[in-house]
Amino acid sequence: MNLLIATLATFIHIYTVLLIVRVLLTWFPNIDFYSQPFAALAQITDPYLNLFRSIIPPLGGMDFSPILAFLVLQLVGDWLLPTLQRFIYTAY
Repeated sequence: MNLLIATLATFIHIYTVLLIVRVLLTWFPNIDFYSQPFAALAQITDPYLNLFRSIIPPLGGMDFSPILAFLVLQLVGDWLLPTLQRFIYTAY
């Protein structure tokens, strides 16, 4: 079970890095997100970001949904994974 927790933590870390890259690339208007490798990055990150875009609409042309997306990932990584790990160890 410790392998499962470590795998989830690694996935959250990698996905956070991908989100950071995606957000930073939006600052460059010349990047075509319909060409590779940017299309693959958009396919991986946009479904998660779209969840938060439906909650927080863009304000003044600025998309603040990644802030909430990062916050949720941090909560999962910092709170849920240790709680799950404690639950697993107390069950044995």
